[in-house]
Amino acid sequence: MKIGFIGLGIMGKPMSKNLIKAGYQLVVSNHNPVAAAELEKLGAEVVETPREVAALTDVIITMLPNSPQVKEVVLGENGLKEGAKRGSVLIDMSSIAPLASCDIFAELEKIGVDMLDAPVSGGEPKAIDGTISVMVGGKQVIFDKYYDILKTMAGSVVRTGEIGAGNAAKLANQIIVAVNIAGMSEALVLASKIGVEPELVYQAIRGGLAGSTVLDAKAPLIMDRKFDPGFKIKLHIKDLKNVLETSHEVGVSLPLTASVMEIMQAVRADGLEEGDHSSIVKYYEKLAHVEVKR
Repeated sequence: MKIGFIGLGIMGKPMSKNLIKAGYQLVVSNHNPVAAAELEKLGAEVVETPREVAALTDVIITMLPNSPQVKEVVLGENGLKEGAKRGSVLIDMSSIAPLASCDIFAELEKIGVDMLDAPVSGGEPKAIDGTISVMVGGKQVIFDKYYDILKTMAGSVVRTGEIGAGNAAKLANQIIVAVNIAGMSEALVLASKIGVEPELVYQAIRGGLAGSTVLDAKAPLIMDRKFDPGFKIKLHIKDLKNVLETSHEVGVSLPLTASVMEIMQAVRADGLEEGDHSSIVKYYEKLAHVEVKR
């Protein structure tokens, strides 16, 4: 099967490599020429526009920054809609607003093209080893048909409902991750300020109710002062913007999310938006005049 893939960034490039490893033929656009050249060496076909990608494939995967970029690639000039064939499917693995997914699907449906919204969680390391979690919205029959393709890139693939439900689940995921990192940061900064070794606090609490995947993934990196991005602050800000805009549209108040969003904005103002979202700890360290380290 020949698959189109648009969006060869931090997540998209390793995901597309996993598809090639699984034996799929790929057609990619050259918007990111360096990454496209790398994929071409592995056997991918490189073309100029999303329209060409769609014309050459029946399944197109997009992995783009946000709603405007997805809409431009799908519905804009030389976009996927111009080249897509009736009966083909778009699997949008970008993290965008659920209502934007619904709008895009409504336009594609007019020309007989189906769609799954399938955002991911796990960051670059899991994208590389093929163990990301995928949350999928769309028709059950379409989900079943393309499940194996998604599973090639993922450790977990779960359908959460109709179109838009995948991104709704991703918004929920991003709330929990953001609030969890903030809570962990507060706790470790407090322990450090008191004079207790944060490593010992971490070991003491990780097996109890306070333990979490976030704690195990981020606490050791914070204590080793490693803030290279697995998931950048600026991208989490983008996701929380979608969370808050969606919550306002449907009439839900999210005070904890709003608070963490302001913390992230402060971190960005300090010039750390390219760092990992665990850089949230630096906000608390700055206030407490202490550093969390081994």
